[in-house]
Amino acid sequence: MTEPAGQREMDNLRRLLALAVAEDLGDGDVSGELLPADLQAEATFAARHELVFCGGVFLAKIAAAYDERIVTDVAVTDGSTAAAGVELARWRGAARGILAAERVALNFLQHLSGIATTTRRFVDAARAGAAAGGVATPEILDTRKTTPGWRDLEKYAVRCGGGRNHRRGLYDAVLVKDNHLGVLARSGSGDALAGLAERLDQARRRLGPGGFVEVEVDTLEQLAGALALPLDAVLLDNMSCEQMRRAVSVRDAAGLAGRVKLEASGGITLATVGAAAATSVDRISVGALTHSAAAADIGLDVELGQATCQ
Repeated sequence: MTEPAGQREMDNLRRLLALAVAEDLGDGDVSGELLPADLQAEATFAARHELVFCGGVFLAKIAAAYDERIVTDVAVTDGSTAAAGVELARWRGAARGILAAERVALNFLQHLSGIATTTRRFVDAARAGAAAGGVATPEILDTRKTTPGWRDLEKYAVRCGGGRNHRRGLYDAVLVKDNHLGVLARSGSGDALAGLAERLDQARRRLGPGGFVEVEVDTLEQLAGALALPLDAVLLDNMSCEQMRRAVSVRDAAGLAGRVKLEASGGITLATVGAAAATSVDRISVGALTHSAAAADIGLDVELGQATCQ
């Protein structure tokens, strides 16, 4: 079940919508003002190909940013699959307001539905790969490779596609990457991994209950050192499937199965995620969920109604 959009996502929408309206509407819709003010319309959002819908919960607020009288009816819930031709939602109200809001609404729906659809494809491919390998299906996670300003909405779209969210930013979890380790090594601190234990304990105390600590490794030799640290997960960066399998064996032999999760990351595509899932890793993080998802094709067809007195 998709974790619903909450206050964080609605605040993100409000900020983005203010920018979108300002840059698009400016001093007024000079094209829309050619239409009679009392002309009514009904507009249908429809899927033009099979997709996972995302953004329906935001449509009423998008409409209200242009005309609070527009009535929004959502036919497909966020996170649901819709076939080509399926009606996703409908607007009813003044033609001027609907046509002014059309492009911004589609920008939001197409972008978010594209991410949700891409995520579902990765989730399904991982599930198939894990089933073929007779292992548990790993979580599919997003990354910080998001569009500036859009992070909360894009991470919501990942959840709609069946994925899970990694850390939201640099502030809510520890992820010690190879560049961190490289800087520590060059600083004369000795073995960069060995010297992390006390620092990681301090970071965990700063994060408080539920704090998450992870370290990235490039080799199996590094993995052995990382497993001696107080960690929740180890990120296996750009490892081959054979290396991932060996990493799982090393972790399990150390008695840490179920305690320290292994996360595959780096260059994983739809063509390779199934093989990665079959190695028994617990998590697979994929930057492409957000940075490379193609926009979903959603159309908005408008039918004019009868003019009414205002």
